[in-house]
Amino acid sequence: MMSVDLAVGFAKANGERFVEELKALLRIPSISTAPERVGDVRRAAEFVADGLRTAGMENVRLIETSTAKRQGHPLVYGDWLKLPGKPTVLLYGHYDVQPAEPLEEWKSPPFEPEIRDGNVYARGAVDDKGQMWMHVKALESLMTAEGGLPVNVRVIVEGEEEVGGEGIAAFVREHGAELKADAALVSDTEMFAPELPTLCVGLRGMIYTELEARGAATDLHSGIYGGAAPNPFVALAQMIAKLKGEDGRILIPGFYDGIEEPTADELKAWKTLPFEEEEYRSHEVGSNELTGEAGYSVLERTWSRPTMDVHGMPGGFIGAGAKTVIPAKAMAKISFRLVPGMKPESTFGKYKKFVEAIAPKGIQVSVRMIHSGEPIVVSTDNEYVRAATAAMGEVFGKETVFVRGGGSIPIVGDFVRELGIPTVMMGFGLPDDNLHAPNEKFCLANFHRGIESIVRFLGKVGGGA
Repeated sequence: MMSVDLAVGFAKANGERFVEELKALLRIPSISTAPERVGDVRRAAEFVADGLRTAGMENVRLIETSTAKRQGHPLVYGDWLKLPGKPTVLLYGHYDVQPAEPLEEWKSPPFEPEIRDGNVYARGAVDDKGQMWMHVKALESLMTAEGGLPVNVRVIVEGEEEVGGEGIAAFVREHGAELKADAALVSDTEMFAPELPTLCVGLRGMIYTELEARGAATDLHSGIYGGAAPNPFVALAQMIAKLKGEDGRILIPGFYDGIEEPTADELKAWKTLPFEEEEYRSHEVGSNELTGEAGYSVLERTWSRPTMDVHGMPGGFIGAGAKTVIPAKAMAKISFRLVPGMKPESTFGKYKKFVEAIAPKGIQVSVRMIHSGEPIVVSTDNEYVRAATAAMGEVFGKETVFVRGGGSIPIVGDFVRELGIPTVMMGFGLPDDNLHAPNEKFCLANFHRGIESIVRFLGKVGGGA
């Protein structure tokens, strides 16, 4: 029976090297949404594959992906399956990152990692390169120090999580047998507060859309045609204003039909969490007031209620100076976060029907789905969650809490629906880590404790102490 103590010692002794390797990975601008970064994304995939080989994984390879729309970014796969009768754990992470703009708001360049005050700052530091690398280094620590793993392991790392994960979803549907496992481990979430071990047991789904408004056949001079020609930007503003009321409630007919509310036990547990609304407003959000759906707490609004957000409105003239143009078309990028009981396809259908009905005169609208993911709530009543709870409790010296997350990790739902396995979401980010924003960071103490937690988790799943 493996105690994993040697592996923990190895991880601690090699901690500085692990950080330097992470910094090398963070220097690769693997922005999956940017066509000009295709080569960098592949370079990151190869870096991860090399890391898995160094860790002692077998059958390591890149798996090419594609969708009906485009060639995709490769998956990275590896396994170690030498313990018949022992459980198999599927480790998941992603090596792609969000764009870094606005660049001028970064205190240090986003792809030149810098350590300040015990944190490593770089795009992808916490989402998800730092957390994914914890998995790789936990495996290396076990393989090198213990001479093997306490369980069978498969690893799948994707390069399209930030653009919807269509490639890995197709692979899971079509080649699920190649990922056969008893449970999945995902480290792409955060702790509720510093020093508080946390397991995420629910995620919101989403639909990400583009709403385009078209008016005249070409751009027009506002002095000559203003007052007669339809303005697509004004039309977009009018339509967006009708999507959500001032009380935060989304106004699309039937939008809330079938929503599953959190249980009374969940709501009771959330009230016991160390949450200060004023600290959240001033330190994390930075606004002079919080907004959102009336009648619900902040945690309910961000974990168990659907939302609508506008992310950008490209089009028209945005350069220096003035240009009095009425653009022929304008577009808004709009997303909806979904909660259990909502389906991406039906929600998109309701939204599309509504904006087509409220389009102003003279405006033609088109609505496109960019990507989607289903909401998920996972059961906590299984041996894998108990192993994770115990492992994190040992490392942090505190009882592990259960929370939901407001974000989306599309593949988690696919693991549950397609592979039929429970997923443990054991993350080590912090609420102020600025994922998707300038000055993203990852607490290095949590990076090291994450590695130890994963080592101990795998040991407990394998029957160790």
